[in-house]
Amino acid sequence: MTFIEPLYQRAQSMWLGFVEVMPLLVVAALCLLLSWGVAAFSGYVIRTSLARSSIRPALTELLVSLMRVTVWVIGVLIAATVIFPSLTPGKLLTVLGLGSVAVGLAFKDIFENFFAGVLIMLRRPMRINDFVECEQVRGRVEKITVRETYLRKTDGQLVLVPNSFLFKNPVHVLTDLPIRRFDLVVGVAYSEDIDTARRVILEALSHVEEIEHQRGVEVYAREFNASSLDFTVRWWAASQPIDMHQSRDKVVTAIKRALDTAGIEIPFPYRTLTFKEPLTLKDSSTSTDSSTPEARDGAPPKAPER
Repeated sequence: MTFIEPLYQRAQSMWLGFVEVMPLLVVAALCLLLSWGVAAFSGYVIRTSLARSSIRPALTELLVSLMRVTVWVIGVLIAATVIFPSLTPGKLLTVLGLGSVAVGLAFKDIFENFFAGVLIMLRRPMRINDFVECEQVRGRVEKITVRETYLRKTDGQLVLVPNSFLFKNPVHVLTDLPIRRFDLVVGVAYSEDIDTARRVILEALSHVEEIEHQRGVEVYAREFNASSLDFTVRWWAASQPIDMHQSRDKVVTAIKRALDTAGIEIPFPYRTLTFKEPLTLKDSSTSTDSSTPEARDGAPPKAPER
């Protein structure tokens, strides 16, 4: 009885404490249940109100998640203060503040990508299915999340790019407009007439259907190259990568055929070699094999014996 009585008293005090705190547990459970309902309702309201807007679906889901997390944090804080009256909201916020600083230092890169993802989602120029280029990374935007962006390259490879990388570096949106300008360098020989060559190139491109002729075609003399006079040819065509390859193929083919028809030379690089000492030239047609006695004596070589 000496050992049982203290245990009995301890169990009785614990039971009485549980009975006393039972109403507080019920209130805390109601707070959590109410938090669940408010979080679900707020998510439904946000989705409904943003359904017809131009905001990206990923950004809508992010706002819903942030709202739910906020409601649940408030609900848990209220439930904790109900169960433990000694915990004041000030103490809880202090603990959460210290914890958030520690978590922020530990997950700096994750939070950096998160906030960069939010800002990228707010960018209107970079849309889904846009073809972008950033620091030699090129691809079509398939998906934008809060941490990374999915880029599909033209060869089918998928590249996961951190959002902070896209946010910190210049991003070229190649398909921001339905058409864009392309350049090509064409060289002709120095002996050719420059005005005639320009006119032939312009006439050749006037029949290419892939070119946006309303924007016009431009041909400019570019520079004096090593073996050719170079022209810069500019035209406008559809901005998708496949359209770029198709229009460039038609332009190159049309220019080559037109210059060949007009008899205008497209020169290959000429190379001039200089030597410090004079070179001795020998005629290979008069040289003979000096390795045989007949060749040394000047007699004709004998036919092989059979």
